[in-house]
Parts: sequence; C-alpha cells; structure tokens
Amino acid sequence: MLEAILNPWPWYVSGPLIAAVMFFLILSGRNFGMSGNLRTLCAAIGGNKACDFFKFDWKAQRWNLVFSIGAIVGGYIAITFLSTDVSVDISENTIQWLQQYGFNDGGSAYLPEQLFSMEALSNPKSLILIAVGGFLVGFGSRFAGGCTSGHAISGLSDLQLPSLIAVIGFFAGGLLMVHFIYPLLFA
Repeated sequence: MLEAILNPWPWYVSGPLIAAVMFFLILSGRNFGMSGNLRTLCAAIGGNKACDFFKFDWKAQRWNLVFSIGAIVGGYIAITFLSTDVSVDISENTIQWLQQYGFNDGGSAYLPEQLFSMEALSNPKSLILIAVGGFLVGFGSRFAGGCTSGHAISGLSDLQLPSLIAVIGFFAGGLLMVHFIYPLLFA
C-alpha cells in the first residue's frame, strides 16, 4: 500500500481525479487557474488600493486562497514525505541534449542546479532571464485572460474556444522557446 502512494500516480488515476474536480468547479460556477488565485491573494493583502485590476470582491473568491494553500501544503507533503526518488525519468537523447547545453544533472534532479541554485542567482544572466521570464509570464497571463492551468484545465473543460486558442499559443511558444530561443541563450 505504501509503495503505491510513494510512486507517481498513473494518468488513469490522476486524470479522472482532475476531471472530477473540474466537473464540480463547473457545476458550482467557478473557474480554476493559479493566476486567478494569485489575483485573489493580491486583492486580499491590499493590492486593491494600488491597482484597479485588484478591485473586486475577493471575499467571494476565498476558495481560491484555500486552493492555493492546499497546493503549496500538498506539494510540500508530497516532496518531503511521499517521494523516494528525486530523479526524473527522461530519455537518454534528452539527457544528452541537456548536457550539450551544460546541464549535467538531467535525469537525476527535477530542477537543474545551473538554473535553480542559490549560486545561479548570483549570476547576472540568470537574474535577467528570471526577471524577463517573470514579466512575460505575468504579461501573457493577463493578456490571455488567464494562465496555462486556467486555460488548459478549466477553460478546455468548459469547452471555451478562447482557451483552446490560448493553449495552442502556449504550446507554440514553448516549442519556439525550447528549439530556437533557448539554444541561443545557452549556446
């Protein structure tokens, strides 16, 4: 029993569970997305005094805050108590490709040390990439009317055409980044 909990859940278990959560959210007239959850958090801590975007009845969206806290606490419990291995099961070709760009821990860690260590934060190039990436993610989610999780999970579950267009854009942007821009930055 414990072995089944410590291993990643297969798609045929986790997929229907996500679908069930989305079904109940749609039935209750709610939308899910981390950017919406963060908007609620910003409004709750006083962002509504600085920006009109945060001026809404955040108390009606308290469930967003509970969901965010649950995601953080659940992630902590999963990685601290329910994970036995920190390696990532990726193909040998991907590991070799990552090594060509200087990422020597491909397949052995979830996050590459070259990008996510405290030492990497002292590198000006890394700080610029983090700042530009953060700006683009924030701008993109505001421009698209939601984030990747909101459009890909909630919007597609609700059969919204704008969400389908946004998800196609997310994938196209990701492919463009990985295959064209990323090699220029780390060549």
